[in-house]
Amino acid sequence: MSHRARTFRTAAALFVSAAAVALAPLPAAQAASSVKVLHAAPHGSGSACTVGRPCSVEAARDAASSGDRVELADGTYQLTKTLTLGADASGVTWAAAPHAHPVLSGGRALTGWSENTDGTWTAKVPEGVTPRQLFVDGVRAVRARGGSCAAAVCDATKTGMTGAEKTGIAAWARPTDAEAVIRVRWRNYHCRIASVSGDLMTFAQPCWTNSSSGTDRTGPAWDTTTVDSSRYAKVSYFENARELLDTPGEFVWDSAARTITYLPRKGDDMRRAKAVTPATEGLLTLDGAHDVTLRGIGFAYAAYHQPSTDEGYAGMQAGLTLTGATGPVDHAGRYYTKPAAALTVRGGRNVTVTGADFTHLGGAGAIFEQGTQDSTLTRSRFTDLSSGAAYIGDTEPEPAADLAGARNTVSYNTIRRTGVEFTDAVGIWAGYEAGTVIDHNTLEDLPYSAISVGWGWNQPEAQQSVLRDNRVTNNRIDDVMRVAYDQHDGGAIYTQGAQPGTVISGNYINRSGYENTERDGNGVYLDEQSSHITVEHNVITRVGYKWVSNWADYGIQNTAIHNWTDTAAPALSGTGSVMTDNWTGLDELPAAALDVAHKTGAHPGKVEQLRENLATGGTATQSSTSGTATADLALDGDSSTTVAKTASEAGAWWQVDLGSVRHVGQVELWNAAGMPTADVDVQIADSADFSDATTVHITGKVQGPSLIDTDAEGRYVRVIRTGTGQVGLAEVRVHP
Repeated sequence: MSHRARTFRTAAALFVSAAAVALAPLPAAQAASSVKVLHAAPHGSGSACTVGRPCSVEAARDAASSGDRVELADGTYQLTKTLTLGADASGVTWAAAPHAHPVLSGGRALTGWSENTDGTWTAKVPEGVTPRQLFVDGVRAVRARGGSCAAAVCDATKTGMTGAEKTGIAAWARPTDAEAVIRVRWRNYHCRIASVSGDLMTFAQPCWTNSSSGTDRTGPAWDTTTVDSSRYAKVSYFENARELLDTPGEFVWDSAARTITYLPRKGDDMRRAKAVTPATEGLLTLDGAHDVTLRGIGFAYAAYHQPSTDEGYAGMQAGLTLTGATGPVDHAGRYYTKPAAALTVRGGRNVTVTGADFTHLGGAGAIFEQGTQDSTLTRSRFTDLSSGAAYIGDTEPEPAADLAGARNTVSYNTIRRTGVEFTDAVGIWAGYEAGTVIDHNTLEDLPYSAISVGWGWNQPEAQQSVLRDNRVTNNRIDDVMRVAYDQHDGGAIYTQGAQPGTVISGNYINRSGYENTERDGNGVYLDEQSSHITVEHNVITRVGYKWVSNWADYGIQNTAIHNWTDTAAPALSGTGSVMTDNWTGLDELPAAALDVAHKTGAHPGKVEQLRENLATGGTATQSSTSGTATADLALDGDSSTTVAKTASEAGAWWQVDLGSVRHVGQVELWNAAGMPTADVDVQIADSADFSDATTVHITGKVQGPSLIDTDAEGRYVRVIRTGTGQVGLAEVRVHP
């Protein structure tokens, strides 16, 4: 995000002692004199757990001692409450039995479906269950939703919103079951309608207050991204109303009738389908346990209740929310709330989670918090989660020694399609942590940032904290900051705060905010007071804005060295920050870059080679020039800042002469930052008079980039404005 600091400190103040987090690891638990192997089964005995006799997981917990092993048989373990392992459960290994795939589940099956005359199907929901998600035969259904509502109609204020009559909400049978979903920059809001009066809607409290300006608990600059701010442009959609149920795969929850109604997809057979809704929040919690191993265990259908309450979801950043009607003024965000997770480790020491499978979750995957140290989350899979995959650490900048997170590792995990519902969530989040290692993970298809390390924005607390010596290395990140989700101001790898000794190295980033209209999908984003960070040997391609961004002058002494990228970027703005010996503006990745990229991620994966740019070395001209924004600036390899810009005459154009007739397969147009270049023709011709031109029209705003498939022959490529106004282009690339 971009808010200016009002408080500055010397560089020396940014270096803090690591003593607060350098606690010596606890010694490994001593094996019990008689090691047992206990066998748990989905329908095992709940009262007895003897060697060779299957028991419940609760009974196994109570019977196990340090050094014992609990083996889980194949099947689904239906949990109606959290399974908690306390300090007395230390030293125990919990593992899948050979060839077994045990799953801890918080789901409730919905049965007794009846067909309605309109083709929908309805089922009763058990008491005590408030369904927010529905999965039919393992496929996530979507809460019935409508289209967007522009701010001109749905005008949001600190007390509510207009638009109930114009949208038809005033006539809905149950508008108070519906929610408004709003996205403003990096923030995401979900608040339930509390009442409708004429054209006015009010919303559940404290959700709406916490989503609005003036709370004085998020910092004054954040008021520019609240629901009632100037940056608010629309309600992305209203959801969960029977009147919106019009697309196969959608469902609606009726709180009065206590029913779910579902419009089946093609192939769904609701007489036989397995329909499940997450109901139990938090499947497994380790509270003060140490030297525990969890191996090969699945986690599915865990719930996240808060968004369905009056608390709602007042998103701050990265999946954390502002909660409570009142609270202490703290602009550094100490009191923000993490999402509920299927697995939570609190105050753990030497905890290993490996080979786990997190899927179909209503909240997050795993949380390591409250002083968890020397623990590992590795070789696990996270797929189809409403929130983020992994949250490591907390938001307190100077915690007590026993609450400081240190030396935790997140490695060799595969993370896909997380943040499905709460689109501000990130794949892997680490707060005020020291010595965290995030290594060889694969992260794909995410709505916002992939990896986020640090906290505190421009507040003084972020200048002196326990943050230091973190490593983000060898990760494969592809297709993040996805345009369809309309979340902005993030990056594939995102940092905050002064963190001496932190290194971002050997990562392969491809497609971050690509084809974005707002030009803010960064590769490595050193935001706010990010300081003393080294960015080296990364391969960064196809980003919607800067390959590395360090925009704030109070983010100091960062270094970007020996990176490969297909674009250029301006010098780092941070005081004392430097860029040196980077390979930028590449049309092809060299062998050294390919070698780095191929070695990234949890498993070997494809590296998308760059395409030759025929415009390199071409001659650019334009119909007129605005100021010093000459035509050649669209061919300088910098798609982030330098701009070719015409005046505003009718038919304004920019073009490049390729020097000879070539096959033109695709053209990339990069809009200038802040320039609404829109409604243009892309013309390809053999002759300079364009009498034989092939023309492709772009309706609406040019993106970053707009990708135009042309499949034409020509020497000249022209971009001509068909509407009014300037042509402003940061970069044009022409591919064979």
